[in-house]
Amino acid sequence: MIPKIKSVKPLENFILYVVFDDGKTVYYDVKDDINTIADFQDLESIHGLFLQVQLDQSRTCIYWNDRIDLPSDTIYEFGKERILGELQTRRTT
Repeated sequence: MIPKIKSVKPLENFILYVVFDDGKTVYYDVKDDINTIADFQDLESIHGLFLQVQLDQSRTCIYWNDRIDLPSDTIYEFGKERILGELQTRRTT
């Protein structure tokens, strides 16, 4: 089954914060894609484009334009899961 995205938020340094319907929450680093996929380089070279990330109607893909998109299963598999202790550590330091 293809995971459905509940929400996506762009963060600094080309990181996406993604929440899935099943409750899984991940950080997805887009820098690797920028370095390996030619079309993704626009996210770095066009000011503000990365911040314009959108969720498609099916909620199984995020996109920036008609050439740059990421399927939800890729984000689900390769995103780094959010750890509760991580937030607690950041708040106390």
